Amino acid sequence: MPARTDTSSGTGDIELLQAPDLPMTADAILKDFTHYFGRMLGRRTIRTKSPFLYQAVVYAARDRLMERWARTRMATERDGSRRVAYLSLEFLMGRLLRNALLNLGIEDETTEALERLGLALEDVCDREQDAGLGNGGLGRLAACFLDSCATLGLPVTGYGIRYQYGMFHQRIENGHQVEEPDSWLREGFPWEIERIEFARTVHFGGRTSAYTDDAGRDRFAWVDTQDVLAIPFDVPIPGYHNGVVNTLRLWSAAATDEFDLDEFNAGSYSEAVASKNMAENITMVLYPNAANENGQELRLRQQYFLASASLQDLLHFWTEDHGEDFSSFADRHCFQLNDTHPAIAVAELMRLLMDEHGLEWDAAWQITRSTMAYTNHTLLPEALEMWPVAMFRRLLPRLLDIIYEINARFITEISQRWPGDNERIQRMSLIQEGSEPMIRMAYLAIVGSFSVNGVAELHSQLLTRGLFRDFAEFWPGKFNNKTNGVTQRRWLAACNRSLANLVTTAIGSGWVTDLSQLEQLRGLADDAEFQDSWRAVKLANKVRLAHDLESKTGLSVATDMLFDVQVKRIHEYKRQLLNMLHAIHLYDRIRRGDGDDLVPRAIIIGGKAAPGYVMAKNVIKCINNVARVINADPLMHERLRLIFYPDYNVSAMELICPAAELSEQISTAGKEASGTGNMKFMMNGAITIGTLDGANVEIREAVGDENFFLFGLTVDEINEIRGQYDPKAIIDADDDFGRVMRLIESGHFNRFEPGVFDSVVRSIREPADSWMTAADFRSFVDAQAEADSAYKDRQRWTRMSILNCASSGPFSTDRTMSDYNAGIWKLETIQLGHK
Repeated sequence: MPARTDTSSGTGDIELLQAPDLPMTADAILKDFTHYFGRMLGRRTIRTKSPFLYQAVVYAARDRLMERWARTRMATERDGSRRVAYLSLEFLMGRLLRNALLNLGIEDETTEALERLGLALEDVCDREQDAGLGNGGLGRLAACFLDSCATLGLPVTGYGIRYQYGMFHQRIENGHQVEEPDSWLREGFPWEIERIEFARTVHFGGRTSAYTDDAGRDRFAWVDTQDVLAIPFDVPIPGYHNGVVNTLRLWSAAATDEFDLDEFNAGSYSEAVASKNMAENITMVLYPNAANENGQELRLRQQYFLASASLQDLLHFWTEDHGEDFSSFADRHCFQLNDTHPAIAVAELMRLLMDEHGLEWDAAWQITRSTMAYTNHTLLPEALEMWPVAMFRRLLPRLLDIIYEINARFITEISQRWPGDNERIQRMSLIQEGSEPMIRMAYLAIVGSFSVNGVAELHSQLLTRGLFRDFAEFWPGKFNNKTNGVTQRRWLAACNRSLANLVTTAIGSGWVTDLSQLEQLRGLADDAEFQDSWRAVKLANKVRLAHDLESKTGLSVATDMLFDVQVKRIHEYKRQLLNMLHAIHLYDRIRRGDGDDLVPRAIIIGGKAAPGYVMAKNVIKCINNVARVINADPLMHERLRLIFYPDYNVSAMELICPAAELSEQISTAGKEASGTGNMKFMMNGAITIGTLDGANVEIREAVGDENFFLFGLTVDEINEIRGQYDPKAIIDADDDFGRVMRLIESGHFNRFEPGVFDSVVRSIREPADSWMTAADFRSFVDAQAEADSAYKDRQRWTRMSILNCASSGPFSTDRTMSDYNAGIWKLETIQLGHK
């Protein structure tokens, strides 16, 4: 490839001229595949279970991404336009190969190339490890956002952490969750490019030192620090058929020095490599267990590591082009904080601008408050990040100084607005006083941002009416809503190809980039021939999932059963417990001979509990105990199955989602911010049974009341009964509920494990139960009976299924990202010469 010297910048950099684009044909892909397989990976024999097949295919695809990636970078640098850095502690990417082939438009060509060798693309894709750099919806949402930003041509770079061990593998042992390390990098990650030249240094510990600069101004320096290197690994994020390839930059921690040579020579090897081990621990494990102080400290280190490395990265590129002139920096940059985890970025940007680049406080604060934007993802006060001041003082002393200064100035603003209102000051202060003062990180994010958004209409309303009411009164124009979505490229086009083909045949392929076009399916909802095809697709997907369930659990599932699915993180507010109670109710009815008219049903529950979340792990154990009894009972054969899906992850959802028929979205009203699983299921034709919580509200509005199974108390009703809630009276007044509780409390599901259900029983009967499980039992059972009745009418159910898919247009992240851009980011689309 010819080269040229870049003399325009005076750097003497040598830029390689771009060669013609690689062909996208099956012949060319096959040629590149064999080259990489034989010459780079050194393999001669094709073994279908080998990871090297997968790696060779990735390299062939990545070559085609590289040229588009380079053009995208050059276009954004050339235009000098505004850009966004999306800071997230989680990116639950899953597998990347099929999505990359789809977006490049070479899925068919790659399939053909592999078939010539007697290989199936499906088998090759199955060799890819899930990039499980997230715990659930938050991380998966971030991944969907990146896909949509690239497809819309928005210059958005994702910044995250390259955890060596991702979301743990879950094994079920005697009904208990057992966590095992997720060594997702053990076979390499061929998508990434290490960019050692862009390594950044991140400080910890030390102390703040005051000094006077040459101009006589008071300055501060962070000295005597323990430093860690942040090394970036870039992952390409391709848009759909538009030539745009954005970047996900993942930071990996390394020691600044490999080891202490003096300690090594003295024979103390462990001490010699101590700093190396301490540094690498920062990015070793996704979200360490924060049940102890060491776990809390490591999580704070991770949050600061991400924020500091990412902001340094962006400031470095700015000063390369503009020197120390930051007058237009805020016009060109926006930092989107994905939840409270990266909130420390507010204080870190202040530190960098003042301490490293010489800006005065007012100028630095103006830039910070003009560039930071905060997305809140939770209504649970306990889920908002708070860190002990003492821990901050030990780990991040200079940041603590800045936070105290921000708070002092903010309290002054409050006092001017509401003179003498000390209670309001205490409520709004960034520091929660007490025996152990705590820093309220969500408040720091609000004070330091120009935009604060919720992720569903109800969630945003509840934020401004409750959790952040004081701040919404102070800055009413700062708060806004951006309802979440999911990308239809992965969650329909890639994971449910048979349905995607049916839809495309019926209405064309425009829906892949404009999901609102699915509205055209409404006209086919009553078409008998289209309904037959729709049912055939669903059945094929159910057969596929049934095979997977049998291989993972040993349980056979009849495919004429209603596939009733709840897969998500295990948490009390998501109420997997309520689903279990309904399963016991059905079991009881069948046992008593009262279930002859019930539709055969397979209840599938999956999800992981945080390692330190004891109650959630107890719920998993109880579900598995109940499942064991139900599935062993001959009376339940082909009438009722309760299955706990082990090790649920993104790839599992890609199999489960197309097969699901009833989508369980049953969180306590007012607890779920949005939910995105509800959108994925809806898009694939599942019908929702749910409360008026999160995005369920908007889903029901979109699809119509008659195509949604509603149950449960509303937020206002819950608030009305709180304080006088009496679950015992509810149970005593409901014969069905009473029989369910007696079965549990009699030890029927734990004959040889006394006490296993005790915590669960207490939570149901506890008047202070925040999740209102007993209060919603009867409504839930009645709504399930409505679903049962609807499923018996094949035409009606299929019509509802088609209409759910047809109504899913508003729940694409393409719409979500367009809303972010219109309301917050104000980006111009990337202009490429060609695709």
